[in-house]
Amino acid sequence: MHSQTERVNKNLNLQLESFIQLMNSVKSEKATKRDPVQKTKEVVVVGLESVGKSSLLTGLTGHFAESSALQGTTLRCERYSDLDWDWVDTPGIITGSDALTMKDALSAMESAETVLIVLRSYAANEELSSLLPLLASKRIAVVLTFKDKLEWTESKEEQSLVAAWREKLQVPVVLLDTLSLKHSDHDDVRNAVVDARPLLNFDLEDLPKFQAKKKRTFLQKIEKALEFAPLSLLLLFGPAWIAVTQANSLADRFYDTVGSVLNPLLSWLESLPGPLSATLGGDYGVVAMFPFLLLYALPTILIFTGLVAIYKSTGLIDHLSYGLHPWLKPFGLGGRDLVRIVMGFGCNVPAVIATRSCSSSTRCTCVSAICFGSACSYQLPATLAVFSAVGLTWLSYLYLAVLALTTLIYLYMTKPPALRQKKNQMLLPELGHLRCPEAGAVIRDSFQTLRDFVVMAFPIFVGICLVAGLLQWSGVLTSLTGFLGPLMSIFNLPAEAALAIVLGSVRKDGLAIGLLNNDWDSLKIPLDSPIQVLTVVYLAGVLLPCLVTVFTVAKEMGPMFAVKMVSRQTLFASGFTLCIAWGGAFFF
Repeated sequence: MHSQTERVNKNLNLQLESFIQLMNSVKSEKATKRDPVQKTKEVVVVGLESVGKSSLLTGLTGHFAESSALQGTTLRCERYSDLDWDWVDTPGIITGSDALTMKDALSAMESAETVLIVLRSYAANEELSSLLPLLASKRIAVVLTFKDKLEWTESKEEQSLVAAWREKLQVPVVLLDTLSLKHSDHDDVRNAVVDARPLLNFDLEDLPKFQAKKKRTFLQKIEKALEFAPLSLLLLFGPAWIAVTQANSLADRFYDTVGSVLNPLLSWLESLPGPLSATLGGDYGVVAMFPFLLLYALPTILIFTGLVAIYKSTGLIDHLSYGLHPWLKPFGLGGRDLVRIVMGFGCNVPAVIATRSCSSSTRCTCVSAICFGSACSYQLPATLAVFSAVGLTWLSYLYLAVLALTTLIYLYMTKPPALRQKKNQMLLPELGHLRCPEAGAVIRDSFQTLRDFVVMAFPIFVGICLVAGLLQWSGVLTSLTGFLGPLMSIFNLPAEAALAIVLGSVRKDGLAIGLLNNDWDSLKIPLDSPIQVLTVVYLAGVLLPCLVTVFTVAKEMGPMFAVKMVSRQTLFASGFTLCIAWGGAFFF
């Protein structure tokens, strides 16, 4: 662990120098146009990951932060304004990384005059050394966080160490605990920003070090146990699976009630002219799909968002990622990428956006893993609903096993050449203390994911409902399924299965719409065996990413990458489905 930290810190300066050259070549237009008075009122907050920047800004301004002091969760620079200052929260700098968020942070610093550096007190010397190349000619103030993690031997030791830092650096220095900020801490930080000044020449060796508390024995044992990959895998997916299945069971109980409330409205919609009736009601309209969105999709998103936020807030996600890193590396992924893949089980859209903080060498692979293997909050409930309708709930476990296995094969066979080299070293998560979950951090992280879903995914969901309704009304959907019907025999499926494949490729709950009758208790197409049920559900769920995800990938990664990824996924999904359809016939 220590050698790895030394290696990462050693490489940081090289990474930072290359980024500084890049940023210097493209000057920000904002920096040249901003009013001079405005510039003096802006503070750029900078630090490595997990130092507590966003928690600090939330406490100072009272606004929701885009993330908390958690690895990889600040995705872009955000502005938090109060009566005195505009605070710019930058993504946490990842030592030795070339992630897109690094460019965001460096770009924000390019035009900054006043910079607030946030350092973990027990690692302040090393972190300050890493950030020094970025701080030339800037007005600097320093905040040291995690005061509660320090070991004090004398009552005056805290004041003397902070005073020594102020004397050596000749800039304001504040020591505090971001999780329990007091009004006096607010005043200290604001006064430090007012008194910020450029760093003078100093020797890092002269700066005293803050001593961290020793970890308790039982925490050391827990952290050591989490290095065991199977345990990490169980802890990562076990609670999520239990929570989602229970949420689906609860949704089943209320589905009839919500449906009966909407039935009068749906009956009235059927009396409207054809296009309006089809787009609002019908089988695929906005109102017709509202019960599924409310009872199945939204609770699943909330569950996964909350679980991931809790895992991050406690620091558990970093330890789980570290334990699974050796298993993921052969497939072109690092332990850090796993968080984004898990987020995809809630919604693929914010998960794809979150890959901005992945290394550029693994980001493409991570996006591919999300699109192929992360069964989102629309796909997973629809899949479980189909298996439940045919009385084969045990297929849920087989389906997830097949999905995981084929995703790993897909990633291994499509891994970029650069990641196939043995000398390639992917970054491991930097492990910190395990801690109790922070309610504020969980709420902020959950709020951000839900906001991404509502702002980005939900409007496209409504648009797809409208388009699907129009396609049904115009007869295009019937013609398309009729054209694809004969191809279903290749996968040992009846021609009627084409409808589920088409709808599932447009949006992931479409596989249930195409397979289930309106009562959701029986199939509308003839399927003779469990393997046929598994085959059609797998093909409809994996053949293509949903349109919302495809649009997001095209926006984030470029249209050419999106086209290439979709084509490749279609090819592999078809091949895997052939193996399931004909190979599984020997066992069922």
